[in-house]
Amino acid sequence: MFRIERDVLAEAVAWTARSLPARPSVPVLAGMRLEVTEDQQLKLSGFDYEVSAEVTLEVHTGEAGVVLVSGKLLAEITRALPAQPVDFVVDGPKAVVTCGSARFTLLTMPVEDYPTLPAMPPAAGRVGSDVFASAVAQVAVAAGRDDTLPMLTGVRMEIEGDTVTLAATDRYRLAVRELKWQPGQPDFSAIAMVPGKTLADTAKALGSTGAEVEIALSSAGGTGEGMIGFSSAGRRTTTRLLDPEFPKYRSLLPTEFSAKAELSTGPFVEAVKRVALVAERNTPVRMAFKDGEVVLEAGSGDEAQAVEALQVDYDGEEMNIAFNHQFLLEGLGAIDSDVARLQMTTSTKPAILTGGKPVDGDATPDYRYLIMPIRLSS
Repeated sequence: MFRIERDVLAEAVAWTARSLPARPSVPVLAGMRLEVTEDQQLKLSGFDYEVSAEVTLEVHTGEAGVVLVSGKLLAEITRALPAQPVDFVVDGPKAVVTCGSARFTLLTMPVEDYPTLPAMPPAAGRVGSDVFASAVAQVAVAAGRDDTLPMLTGVRMEIEGDTVTLAATDRYRLAVRELKWQPGQPDFSAIAMVPGKTLADTAKALGSTGAEVEIALSSAGGTGEGMIGFSSAGRRTTTRLLDPEFPKYRSLLPTEFSAKAELSTGPFVEAVKRVALVAERNTPVRMAFKDGEVVLEAGSGDEAQAVEALQVDYDGEEMNIAFNHQFLLEGLGAIDSDVARLQMTTSTKPAILTGGKPVDGDATPDYRYLIMPIRLSS
């Protein structure tokens, strides 16, 4: 049916297989569809009625045809093959994969039972793949993981002209990132709620292509049930959108603060990790800020305790505040800066974590991570 280099095939199969369902509702959805077209192109695709993925490759030699085989098994096989050209041949109800002296025989599945992949929505604009991957990773960390609250498992994408704003929240923290892109129309405007895990996986996978990512939306208004698509360097994926309902998050972001702390991100992360070793899953890491120093503590008199002090550039009245250590660490990992800036109002009101890059005048940083404090018992 076709011949192709092992590394090219293995990478394409792995990328397509990542969207296959772990527990398919019908067996055929565990399959990966391989099609060789008349113009010597190989298309690998997967679809579970929610998310679709497709890769298009050039093949050395190919005979037009379509076959459906187990996607996970094909991914495991191609990853393990030696670094030699791969021959893929369909022989009746079986497919034979040969590479060097290795030979695998796979059972085929009924192609006619496989659903048709959705068409790509109309293109809306483009953005650099590395910028897109970084921005999505920063925001998706705050998306909820509780499927009983679907609107909190998504990333809200607001497009207004040449600016894209991404936002996600699980009620305990909120991440917001703004980035520039190249819209197809200068006055383009849309709102979409994209499933957080799907968006994070897609952005990460497309971020390695080094090319631009084209974003496609099924409706400019972004209301009602719709679809979003992403494509780059011969790869394309689509996913159904969630209900666009989302908290009015902008009103949650404080604009005035009574205290500001700046710390070296690396030492801060390490100190939080060490102190958190004695913290139970839901007990906080407490921080006491004063001029030039912050003291981190966890644990209580009845259990293991940890204390560590760090230097800090601090401006404000002395303050004691506490955070869920995992949420704090995830925010510190997302700011992408050597300096972490923590802006606070009181010990019970939300704090904002940003990268410590200089901000001109009243300019808003492009990434903000809001984190709710844990109320300290008096």
